[in-house]
Amino acid sequence: MNRTFFRTAFVFLLVTGIAGVALAQGVLPPVEAQAKERLASSPRHGEWVSVPAGGGDKVEAWVVYPERKDRAPVVLVVHEIFGLSDWVRSVADQLAAEGFIAVAPDLLSGKGPGGKGSEAVDRDQAGRLIMALEPQEIVRRLDAVARYATKLPAATGRFGVVGFCWGGGISFLYATAQPDLSAAVVFYGVSPATSALARIKAPVLGLYGGDDARVGATVPAAQAEMKRLGKRYEVESYAGAGHAFMRQQDAREGANLRAAQQAWPRALQFLRQALEAQVSLAGPQAQPASYAAEQVTCTCGDEPAAATEVAQAHD
Repeated sequence: MNRTFFRTAFVFLLVTGIAGVALAQGVLPPVEAQAKERLASSPRHGEWVSVPAGGGDKVEAWVVYPERKDRAPVVLVVHEIFGLSDWVRSVADQLAAEGFIAVAPDLLSGKGPGGKGSEAVDRDQAGRLIMALEPQEIVRRLDAVARYATKLPAATGRFGVVGFCWGGGISFLYATAQPDLSAAVVFYGVSPATSALARIKAPVLGLYGGDDARVGATVPAAQAEMKRLGKRYEVESYAGAGHAFMRQQDAREGANLRAAQQAWPRALQFLRQALEAQVSLAGPQAQPASYAAEQVTCTCGDEPAAATEVAQAHD
């Protein structure tokens, strides 16, 4: 074999190696069918925690830690109308791979049979339970989980929220209710009433399927009002993609996958800009207002304890 062959082979390996590294650094969350496998093979530390939420209430949450030397910002991950699933936990794991402490609360904690949560109900039952949740309860529970997470020794005081479908609407809703929130990412969730938007202090990013007419119909009014108020609301709509395109990347003849490939890095960029700007090795920053200090119990492993959850609006 001559030198040209070896030179060509070397260039090929170099280029493909670089491409492989790039792909490794830009991994998407899995499709739903691969979520359990992704969780099982994750090198990151994940654990269940039980977070008191006031009045004897508690929320079970899945926490995943990043592998980094400095303190990390926190991202709350709000599940779909189906409850806290393996897929949502795999999204939290992928956010941790990107450097965030990711916390996915089960907002159906304590709402299921026997005082259990999402693990005790099917999707139809989860939807009915979620529809019975009150916005105030949802916010109270998210506040409790955020307080717990931002006080972790590995955490900074900055936190954001990401939600999907019903959880996307909750992400937007939470931005209207928590003034200390630093960022909200809305994956194909309905917009709040325009009258509530004046209370938003955090920047909001909305990522929508171009063919998701029901959710998309709520965007223009929110966009116009946020612009009028001088608040930051960035909107991306992906042609041909449907609702739940992140979980269903294998649907719609490639349109959902193309949307996911654009939306996920866009969300990461947005979160880093909002949450990493003031990261330091100093202690946690001031804690969010309206939080009450409470003891937290932790269960390492993969079996959730009783779950408590909050809900609002609809998927």
